[in-house]
Amino acid sequence: MDGVPRPVALLLYGSGLRLLECLTLRVKDLDFERMEIHVRRGKGQKDRVTMLPASSKQDLIEHLKNTKRIHEKDLREGAGRVSLPDAIARKYPNAASQWGWQFVFPANSKYFERKAGMKRRHHVDESVIQKAIKEAVQAAGITKHGTAHSLRHSFATQFLETGYDIRTVQELLGHADVRPTQIYTHVLNRGRLGVVSPADIV
Repeated sequence: MDGVPRPVALLLYGSGLRLLECLTLRVKDLDFERMEIHVRRGKGQKDRVTMLPASSKQDLIEHLKNTKRIHEKDLREGAGRVSLPDAIARKYPNAASQWGWQFVFPANSKYFERKAGMKRRHHVDESVIQKAIKEAVQAAGITKHGTAHSLRHSFATQFLETGYDIRTVQELLGHADVRPTQIYTHVLNRGRLGVVSPADIV
């Protein structure tokens, strides 16, 4: 994978993010000092903190340099004001044009929002990433069905395989209840049925 889909896929796999959580990240949500990602209004409208993989740090920094150039160009052209949640927009009327509130993964083109009467730049559409992952799975010769969500599943499974506590994984995934997280423990090295073949018992 290359282009924008590559760093997105790395965050899905390395941080356990849902696709839309990743695409709606704002610049201020990335904390390179603490190597954390602040997920705002995830599933169930809940906030959480997850890890920022060290392997993605330099690529993200370079990506943000390019993103900032796009934002500055938009500002010069009378655009550069991103959409914000209503409460934030009312409380901080100038926030929409500030760098920290811009999407980490902006779309290639702007759109005109009639209600606001201005051009805005949304985040990359989910279908762009989904298509890129599908093509990458095919190019790699993988015969199993693979999606953006498969990367999140892999994050959880490998965390548990390395011995991390299930509550830690639950928190990183943003599961309100531990039961969805427990599903991953049922398939660790034992297949979908959660059992071991008699031929493999020593």
